[in-house]
Amino acid sequence: MKKHLPTLAVIAIMLISATLHFWDIDSIGDSNAYYTAAVESMTQSWHNFFFASAEPGGSVTVDKPPLGLQIETLFALVFGVSGFSTVLPNILAGIFSVPLMYHLVKKHFGTVAGLIAALVVATTPVVFAADRNNTQDGLLTFVLLLAAWAFIKAVESDKARWLFLGAVIVGLGFNIKMLQAYLPLPAFFALYFLGAKTGWLKKIGLTLVALAVMVAVSLSWALYVDSVPASERPYIGSSSDNTVMGLITGHNGTSRLFGGGGRNQPTPPSGPQAGLPAPDGFNPNASPDNPNGQVASVDGPQGGTPFSNETGSPGIFRFFQPPLGAEMSWLLPFALFALVVIAIQSKVKLPVESGAHLGLILWGGWLLTCVVLFSVVSGIFHAYYVVMLVPALGGVVGGGFGYLWQKQVDGHAGSGWWLTLGVAATVAFQIYLAWQYGVNEMWMPLAFVLVALGAILLFVSLFRYSPHLLRSAFSLQLSALLVIPLAWSALTVTDGNDSNLPAAYGVNGGRRNARVGVAAPAQSQEGDAGDSLLDYLEANTVGMKYLVAVESSQVGAKYVIATGRPVLYMGGFSGGDNVISADGLAQMVADGELRFVLFGMSGRNNKQEIVQWLQGSCLVVRQFNQQTANISQPQGPNQGGQVLYDCQ
Repeated sequence: MKKHLPTLAVIAIMLISATLHFWDIDSIGDSNAYYTAAVESMTQSWHNFFFASAEPGGSVTVDKPPLGLQIETLFALVFGVSGFSTVLPNILAGIFSVPLMYHLVKKHFGTVAGLIAALVVATTPVVFAADRNNTQDGLLTFVLLLAAWAFIKAVESDKARWLFLGAVIVGLGFNIKMLQAYLPLPAFFALYFLGAKTGWLKKIGLTLVALAVMVAVSLSWALYVDSVPASERPYIGSSSDNTVMGLITGHNGTSRLFGGGGRNQPTPPSGPQAGLPAPDGFNPNASPDNPNGQVASVDGPQGGTPFSNETGSPGIFRFFQPPLGAEMSWLLPFALFALVVIAIQSKVKLPVESGAHLGLILWGGWLLTCVVLFSVVSGIFHAYYVVMLVPALGGVVGGGFGYLWQKQVDGHAGSGWWLTLGVAATVAFQIYLAWQYGVNEMWMPLAFVLVALGAILLFVSLFRYSPHLLRSAFSLQLSALLVIPLAWSALTVTDGNDSNLPAAYGVNGGRRNARVGVAAPAQSQEGDAGDSLLDYLEANTVGMKYLVAVESSQVGAKYVIATGRPVLYMGGFSGGDNVISADGLAQMVADGELRFVLFGMSGRNNKQEIVQWLQGSCLVVRQFNQQTANISQPQGPNQGGQVLYDCQ
């Protein structure tokens, strides 16, 4: 029975993870409607599936490579298109990360460390915020764990095929979220280069070959798509030049690191229309990762850093204070303490043979690389990105705790007191951090009570040695570490969901009021006219390819989800892409593919040619002419009227 206890413990941890992942899952609704609409599109044709078309007509792609969405599409083909079906693969990735973490950390640090690493993955709030969404960060994290497994095998077996497999898996990760997949690479290659027993020159050669394999797999889809004539594929959404390579280096490259223009941005309003509000659904501050385009996040109190209401300003304290601290920083002080504890345990030899030092290279390198990078990045950085740090956090916390436990078992009585010191400092930080979010609940002092009880048992064991006393003392310290993160995870899944900017409880204040994502079908002042507009469009576009043309997916995604029909996103996600010209629209009308255009006359959409064509060639459908704010949306600075044009 005893030998099966770790397996039973892993199953129990998986049940904790599954419970939190599936709790009130109906509350996710359509999840991020931009991606749910893309999945609807990708279920309808191989062409859309391959190119990751954002809508069924294939006018424009999403701003990501296709692999993550393709996996979500396969689930949607089985379960039907819904927020749940698109989120399910991310949830399963999160749940099955638990046994994978146990297996990987156990290799270097032992069974106790493996179990604690699994617990960290199952109790960190950002895991549930990210996995209960279809932004694919949960899938990417799981894929990178598989890559870590392959690199560990390369060191253990000293066989190059595992190194190349790891490179292939990282390349597949690139085809989920591009350059984000490369963040653990320094740790992966350092593990191989410092740990494998192959000769140094041979390792250099194999590493270069592995890098070449990784780049080839990474860019395979991008290079093929860019070789296809633009007329035979969708416009590459959020790119500045209608190429995937431009998307990689721009919007998903330099814009992520430094901000600025990596993609086509709508121009500021000018001329006689400059004072008008933006149309419903159009927001020039938006991005596919930030569908609401929150102005506070662009020019907020943190000094103008993009999305600072989620991630704060760049600096060494970014992870240790609101708003970012609630995501995964609850155990970060203990992790930093553990890094030192593990590093000084013995002298390092090359190639590295100590399992603890190999684990330190992998998990510590992964953690520090991401913490440093995310601390200084000043571009597009959303809170849920830090889910990528959770496996590394678990590995380091588990390794440090497991090492101190083993030293205590081996007779080093001071190990327990060092553990108590590290846990007490971490719990103090947790309570301080919770206070910064205005949380002061009864369960918070419980963590300090557990620390004190553990310390008392350690003290008693000095006079009456008992393995049971030691196990109880360390268990109490572990419980003290995890009680607040676990409670925060519970708050994260029970407090409602921001489907556009998933984040732990307390981040993006007013989450219950921020659940409107991509704009709902337009309404008029006479009442709820969303259904009547939809009925009108469907009744008058029988046999036509497109239900309607809209200026952005922020307006159109809900129509795609509601009908499954093509909706032409003239400006891509937020209105800034040059998907089609006025001449192109006129040709589509002449060919009988399009009749209606739903457009906001704000002057902020950089589509003056289209505005002039609409005014000169189309008639306003007066019953669906919105000249005031959409009553379906909360009042805000980016609202205005939509005008439905009949261009037949």
